[in-house]
Amino acid sequence: MSVVTFGETMAALRAADPIRLGGTMRLSIAGAESNVAIGLARLGHRVSWAGLVGDDETGELVLRTLRAEGVDLAHARSDGRGPTGLILFERRVGELTRVIYHRAGSAASFLSPADVLPALDPPPRLLHVTGITPALGPGPAEAVRSAVRTAATSGVRVCLDVNYRARLWDRAVAAETLRPLASSVSVVIASDDELELIAPATATTEHARVAALLDAGVEHVIVKRGRDGASGHTPLESADVPARSVRVTDVVGAGDAFVAGYLSGLLDDLDLTGRLGRAVTVGAFAVASPGDWEGLPARPELGLLDTLPGSVLR
Repeated sequence: MSVVTFGETMAALRAADPIRLGGTMRLSIAGAESNVAIGLARLGHRVSWAGLVGDDETGELVLRTLRAEGVDLAHARSDGRGPTGLILFERRVGELTRVIYHRAGSAASFLSPADVLPALDPPPRLLHVTGITPALGPGPAEAVRSAVRTAATSGVRVCLDVNYRARLWDRAVAAETLRPLASSVSVVIASDDELELIAPATATTEHARVAALLDAGVEHVIVKRGRDGASGHTPLESADVPARSVRVTDVVGAGDAFVAGYLSGLLDDLDLTGRLGRAVTVGAFAVASPGDWEGLPARPELGLLDTLPGSVLR
């Protein structure tokens, strides 16, 4: 297996109008780690998602969708201790999307090391985790710590996407939980306002935070800047790339798409600029399409953004 990832994947309902007014909603699935898994699978990589869903119809929707996208589910299962989580997306004003969670007591909140460690045997090339999973409760937090420690000990590269969610935990608790992981992580991906949650508290500028993480043994520090592109740093070089120019439809899932693109470039042994270029390209596909993962490209489609606007491919 090239990549193993785990976390919570929820049933997702998207409303085009304010939810309180009623109307139709579109049912799909959403979850940061499974979004990355789908993105990597579409780009031709072997990827496994481990996790728990409820023993219910929405849980079956999650598993069926991931299976259909080519994601390995050997370490995913239904669990009757809680329902499949639910997330509601509401387009409120312009490009502003409001998120409503119904995930307290969900099946994924019972995740433990026993649910994820078997996925690391045999060791994959890469383990991907996010800062969302440890925010779900003590069990998921311990699952992340155990998986990161086990992977690092086995020589597996670990990618951590900070992916801070203010509705799940506060910044101080997030920093206290994530900072101890840095010494076992190979790739850190964070937006410019998240970097402080993984870097040492003594580092107070972006430059200092990047330097501190590299000094701690992190091989790649990647800073997402949204419309302004991204920056990448390794012990030997740094690079900046601009965002791809596309008409924005839905920004939800763009960060996960970026991660999938970067990890794909890493697995393909691209140089730093190439990895960042693939990351912003896959991210652009995400923002140009509705939904978390539906618009993610297959590998032959990566060049589509280089065609002239308004072109028709016949």
